[in-house]
Amino acid sequence: MSKLKILGIIPARSGSKGIPGKNTKLLNGLPLIGYVARDAKESLLLDSVIVSTDSAEIGRIAEGLGLDFPFLRPDEISGDKSPSIDFVKHAILALAEQGKHYDAICLLQPTSPFKPKGFIDACIRRFVDGDFDSLVSVLEVPHEFNPHWVFEESADGLLKIATGEEQLIPRRQDLPKAYYRDGSVYLAKTDLILKESRLVGGKLGYVLSDESFYCNLDTMKDWYLAEEKVKSL
Repeated sequence: MSKLKILGIIPARSGSKGIPGKNTKLLNGLPLIGYVARDAKESLLLDSVIVSTDSAEIGRIAEGLGLDFPFLRPDEISGDKSPSIDFVKHAILALAEQGKHYDAICLLQPTSPFKPKGFIDACIRRFVDGDFDSLVSVLEVPHEFNPHWVFEESADGLLKIATGEEQLIPRRQDLPKAYYRDGSVYLAKTDLILKESRLVGGKLGYVLSDESFYCNLDTMKDWYLAEEKVKSL
């Protein structure tokens, strides 16, 4: 496996409407960002791991968890509608001004806190060995939601198959596998991010996640489910 210099980025802005204060809220006694911080620090293939935040308080907590806190994220790219690509590009360029350059980034979202041991490095190995421009962790779409069985409304108010086919695939066994991003790991080469403003694109690889670890924290209902799940992991 050829060596790429890879930066781990953990985003943790201060504003959160669905789960107030979620990034530092205690989940089974550990701040939420502590879960991805722990996994990132255990990685053998990440060269550096930083937190990108608009909050000095979150930054101090992150430092206590062993993360680097090299800058405050500007307010204009810290809103709830700010796309991820903006703070990723900001991190790359801000570190470049400090003389720190990376071939790729690994985005690790606190809202997907649970991973099997070694999963980050497994994703990085796949990313490097496949010479991908980007890679995402995924889960398989249940067959009833497969895009070949999903409908969209047409301009005349009728339904059409989302994939554009005229006829439905009749048997579940004949459906091609389909996947959705589970939010656990994103990897992308720096050139893709800076030149095309994309995290997902180009030659795109994937790693199948373990569904038993799946968690996507957006609402308090999700949080209560996570409190139950963490007890079994």
